[in-house]
Amino acid sequence: MSSESIPKLFPGQFPQVEEKLIEREPMDQQSFKRIIREMGLKVTGQRLAILEALATGRTHVTAQEVYEEINKKHPDMGFATVYRFLRKLTESHFASEVRMGGLPARYELKSKTHHDHLTCTQCGKIVEFENQKIEHLQEEVARQYGFRLTDHVLELYGVCGDCR
Repeated sequence: MSSESIPKLFPGQFPQVEEKLIEREPMDQQSFKRIIREMGLKVTGQRLAILEALATGRTHVTAQEVYEEINKKHPDMGFATVYRFLRKLTESHFASEVRMGGLPARYELKSKTHHDHLTCTQCGKIVEFENQKIEHLQEEVARQYGFRLTDHVLELYGVCGDCR
């Protein structure tokens, strides 16, 4: 996008970002089994353990962090098993992958509502938010270039208040 097009897209100052942190619905074993079956896979203890590790604790975890959490209860499970299932969850749109530069990918179970991410380039903190003005602007940009959006990922990078 050329600098000449910026005034057309952003007349005046940037609007105040209205943030809304995303709340996730709790998931149970039945939800995990449904996800696995919808992916066309057999329900196994290993897959259930991976989903449980993703659904509990903090969001945006690396494959290594999931592996280390699971390894406490399932020392027989290998890292490759965890990684392959996380990739399959992402490909099947049950999880999303957030990447920041050369750092390892971070995974989260998809929430029912779409959200975007702010990532601190210093500490790696990730903040989820919804902003209807940004969603509307993305639709406008797509129409301007003759696209119909089917999906999108918005990741904004900067330095958080704690690191500044």
